Amino acid sequence: MAMLATHIGAASGALTWMSIEWLRYGKPSVLGIVTGMVAGLGTITPASGFVGPIGALVIGVTAGIVCFYATQIVKRKLIIDDSLDVFPVHGIGGITGSLLTGVFAASSLGGLGLAEGVTIMHQVGVQALAVVVTIVWSALFSYVILKCLDRMIGLRVTADEEVQGLDTVLHEETGYLDL
Repeated sequence: MAMLATHIGAASGALTWMSIEWLRYGKPSVLGIVTGMVAGLGTITPASGFVGPIGALVIGVTAGIVCFYATQIVKRKLIIDDSLDVFPVHGIGGITGSLLTGVFAASSLGGLGLAEGVTIMHQVGVQALAVVVTIVWSALFSYVILKCLDRMIGLRVTADEEVQGLDTVLHEETGYLDL
């Protein structure tokens, strides 16, 4: 069942992202379809062993919608250069999938089932707590690691090195020929 849920989540994420692009821009892009597929995969991952095919379909469609708009916000409103859309696709998708696992794991919705006496809302609360703990843990240790790296080797190059290009300055290589 986990393999089926994974495939359904990926496919429905790809088709949803494609449909949004088609409606919004008049044509879909291959990059958008692939990004939608990755969004579907990232979102179904926490749930794949616990939800049925219908839950996987809903989670995949939700992934396509939520991750598409999260990507638009990060790129266009916040103007953050996340060239691979890592946070809006994997971060937001993972959070969405974790929360929806609490919903679609219920046997009444085709899932594996919740523990005896556990309601959907209780399980969503447990999932939300896990998300918050994961965010805090990741932020704390990322901060500590970055502080250590900054003290040991530094995190920024000089403005001059940035203008020259890191390929040239650090590796003595050029990625493109100047003609």
